[in-house]
Amino acid sequence: MTTENERPAPPPASASILVLTVAHRVEAELGAALAPLQLTVAKLAVLGHIASLPGASFSDLARMGAISVQSVHSAIKGMVAAGLVRDRTARAGSASTIELTPKGRRLLMAAEKVVAEVDEAMFGAAADPVLRQIGDTVVAAFLGRTVS
Repeated sequence: MTTENERPAPPPASASILVLTVAHRVEAELGAALAPLQLTVAKLAVLGHIASLPGASFSDLARMGAISVQSVHSAIKGMVAAGLVRDRTARAGSASTIELTPKGRRLLMAAEKVVAEVDEAMFGAAADPVLRQIGDTVVAAFLGRTVS
């Protein structure tokens, strides 16, 4: 499709593409901000899920993160080695019960501060008005509110 002066017309607006574009930008910013804590966005998600559901199993964590159980096992193995989580059962043949250690809780608290800083930079008062509107709308939707 072309416009009157033979330049290509912009593609039709797609919510999927627009959301993915913003998500990639957020993930890059958040990933860079978490790096000094030796955390990735994926590891932060696993820590957050463990904190929000004490006693979660590997299967629970895989379902919440929409990842494979094998991926959760790998992530948890590294987190156990780093002293961030522990398995309260840790017996062959027994269902695992994963929980944060005090070190893991401290790391999660530090990461939450980083997330708040990224939120403020990307969606706060000094951010691009379009991104502010997107941030307000997303938070409101998840909290069951409408944006005025």
